[in-house]
Order: sequence, then C-alpha cells, then structure tokens
Amino acid sequence: MSRRRVNNWRLIKGQPFTELDKKVLYYQNKGHLVPTRELIKTPEQVEGIRRSGVVNTGVLDLIEREIHEGMSTAAIDKLVFDYTTAHGAIPAPLNYEGFPKSVCTSINEVVCHGIPSEREILRDGDIINVDVSTILDGYYSDASRMFMIGDVSPEKKKLVEVAKECLEIGMRAARPFGFVGDIGNAIQRHAEKNHFSVVRDLCGHGVGLEFHEEPEVCHFGKKGTGMLLVPGMVFTIEPMINMGTWQVFIDSDDGWTVVTDDGKPSAQWEHTFLMTENGLEILTY
Repeated sequence: MSRRRVNNWRLIKGQPFTELDKKVLYYQNKGHLVPTRELIKTPEQVEGIRRSGVVNTGVLDLIEREIHEGMSTAAIDKLVFDYTTAHGAIPAPLNYEGFPKSVCTSINEVVCHGIPSEREILRDGDIINVDVSTILDGYYSDASRMFMIGDVSPEKKKLVEVAKECLEIGMRAARPFGFVGDIGNAIQRHAEKNHFSVVRDLCGHGVGLEFHEEPEVCHFGKKGTGMLLVPGMVFTIEPMINMGTWQVFIDSDDGWTVVTDDGKPSAQWEHTFLMTENGLEILTY
C-alpha cells in the first residue's frame, strides 16, 4: 500500500457538509494524507467487526488456557481451526495467498508468519507469538499474544513485557485527528529507551472489510506524519520488537517465516482498534 500523499476525501453529492467533512478537508488542503470515505466504517460495519473480534478473542483465550511445554504448534493450529469453525467463523490466514494453516505461530527468533508444524515442539524457555485472525459474516478481526513457556530467561521476559508496553503506548498516542506517525514515534522511543529495536519491514494495517486495508501503521517514525486518524477507522497496532537488530529476512524454504537477521528473539502483541471521537476502542484482545 502506498504512503504517498494524495487528496482523496470527496464530498457526497446531495448530502450536507458536515463537521467531519470540514475537519478532514482542512487537513487535506494542508497536504496531509487523509483516508478515503470507504475507510470510515459505518455503525453496522463496526458491529460486524466487533462480533468477529469476540470470536477472535475467544480463540486466544483458549490458547492461553491450553498452551504448554511439549505441545506442537500443529496442535495450536487445530485448536484455532476447531474453535473458529465451531463458532461459525473462518480462520482468515487459512489459504490466504497460499498460507497453509489457520494461525501464525512464531517462536523465539521468528518475528511473525511462522507456520505451525507437528515437528515444532514448545520447549522450556521458549517465547511464542500466536497471531489469530477471524472472518465472521464477512468481517475481519486480528490480534496476537505472547506466551512464555516454562522457565524463561530474564532477558526474554523483559522483551515480552516491553513489547506489550509498546502496544499500550502506541494506543495512547493515537488520537482522533492525530496521525499514524504519532503511534510509531511513541513505540520507537519506548523500545529504543529499553535498548531494543523496532522491525521496520512489517507494520500494522487497516482491517475490517478485508484482511489488510489502508492505512499502513508503521511502528517507528516521526510525529505528525502518515495518514490522518479519523473517527470510524479500524486498524491494528502490532509492534514487532527485537532484542538485537531490527533487520529481518524471510525463510526461503517456505516463503513466509520472518526471522531476525541476527538470530536474537523477537516479541509482538496486537489488537484491532476502532478510532472514536474520544480515542481508541479495543475490538480484539
């Protein structure tokens, strides 16, 4: 998705000029990147996304109860598929652009998009990100959590904790008629203050009517840059925080698994959010 500046807010013929139109056009005329009207979800669409989020949160709650040392990531995948389909929904990752499983399971130095496998067994001291995305009645939701298996080293525990703090700090930085860059700037400053780095090749994204929509939500950058945040937008914040370098590569064997360039651990937390007139509402936990 492009991050170039474009003017794309249009008045609707036959409808009154609203306070929202006035505010968005003000920023557009200043040269800022603003959302299209299609990115502003209707109340009915928000309710559909919220219902999808309930199932998505239920999946992660189940994983939190069941995950344990000695478990295969394939067993996690089965739990996700069975729970999701039993609730009338579809796991969004399954067959998405060829992804073969229902969930992403990313252990230690795997940043994201890890593919579940019978051969991949959770060991004492592992940290794992479980990334769940759900389609219910055509509406998408997306969230991930970190889990610590057994006796995890203090360094890994701190990484997991700081990654969660980055999500919370990014959430607090997001304000109506602020900018996506405000989120990334706050996250980057907190991560680097703790001597960690922020992955730059992957980002959060709009979500709801499709799996990935605008805007791109980078987890680094400058305040006052990026797309204008307007009430009615739905998007994820999902900072990927590395213990070492921010640089990553994609495993050439499967074309999906993203791994830290230096082999050091990575951690990530994610929620789906609705921007309201008063700030963010969490739609998935």
